[in-house]
Amino acid sequence: MKIICIGRNYAEHAKELNNDVPTEPVIFMKPKNALLLPDKPLYYPEFTDDLQYECELVVKISKNGKYIQEKFARKYYSEITVGLDFTARDLQQKQKSKGLPWEIAKSFDGSAALGEWRPITPEMNLDNLHFELKLNDETVQNGHTKDMIFNINKIIEYVSGFFTLNIGDVIFTGTPAGVGSLNVYDKLEGYLENEKLLDVKIR
Repeated sequence: MKIICIGRNYAEHAKELNNDVPTEPVIFMKPKNALLLPDKPLYYPEFTDDLQYECELVVKISKNGKYIQEKFARKYYSEITVGLDFTARDLQQKQKSKGLPWEIAKSFDGSAALGEWRPITPEMNLDNLHFELKLNDETVQNGHTKDMIFNINKIIEYVSGFFTLNIGDVIFTGTPAGVGSLNVYDKLEGYLENEKLLDVKIR
């Protein structure tokens, strides 16, 4: 399975990291071993002094496809959850300053946490979903899909032009503003429409 991630998909987040707002989706990948197993803590990596959280909506691909048109994209996913894209921000900035790829800052073991999956129902408005991240019981990120630069279907159209999407692949759709640093013993909780789906502890 593939873990496909979209960067800079919320304008305010792009601005908070001093990045340009993209005109096309920004894609990066994580390997399978980046998945943080359910109910397991994330151990603070030794190679960073600035581990940061990024909460995102995540969809799971349910049908194989390539060159999927936006108008047909909805047929290719049926489940949704919240996830965390953990980032070694200092390492990422170091790599970017040298013009080097920054997978080592984004794709390390345990860097992709997934919440419990929920089926997408007909009454769900995918263009107006709310998700939230709490850090030690305080809200640090509030996201709304209406604020995405590229919606889920557009992301699938774009990504599938480069990679065949396979059943079981997951797509992280980007994080809103409010990312920040983590410490050992922090507790993270992710919510979709006020239902808690994700619980991660830092050790």
